[in-house]
Amino acid sequence: MRERMLAGELYIADDPVLGEESARAQSLSHRYNTMDPTDSAGRRAVMEELLGAFGEDSEVRPPFHCDYGYNTTIGARTFANWNLTSLDVARVTIGDDVQIGPNVQLLTATHPLDPDQRRDKWEAAEPITLENNVWLGGGVVVCPGVTIGENTVVGAGAVVTKDLPANVVAVGSPARVIKEL
Repeated sequence: MRERMLAGELYIADDPVLGEESARAQSLSHRYNTMDPTDSAGRRAVMEELLGAFGEDSEVRPPFHCDYGYNTTIGARTFANWNLTSLDVARVTIGDDVQIGPNVQLLTATHPLDPDQRRDKWEAAEPITLENNVWLGGGVVVCPGVTIGENTVVGAGAVVTKDLPANVVAVGSPARVIKEL
């Protein structure tokens, strides 16, 4: 099932290997979320162990939640405020110099529309990419398969259901471009 998941195919998450990997991520996330906030070196070490990559001078304020961790990469000088959720069933790529407001959700997981497949616990995922210097306001939700272009700003509370080009401001639900930068 892990190979199917990583290939973006339908898979069943109730799998022993995926269960172990999820438990690892939950354990490391719990450790990170309960650490002394002044222990910068210790917090960085946990994030480097948890994530696929954690860039130089980046900071993620706890709590942080993810499915597997290894599918999330964070570039250099990126800041994520309180309560970032990265459902990283597929890759979540966060570029350099990205600013993420509190309570942001990056949701790669999808579920079949077919009720029988859903009942049988099949699911899939599509990757999310935040290119360099993106700014997501508080409470933004980024849906599966979305890429947000370089320098783009997404207003607080927006739900991003489709790709956004570089150098724009987008707001609303669903998010729509209101200004070019």
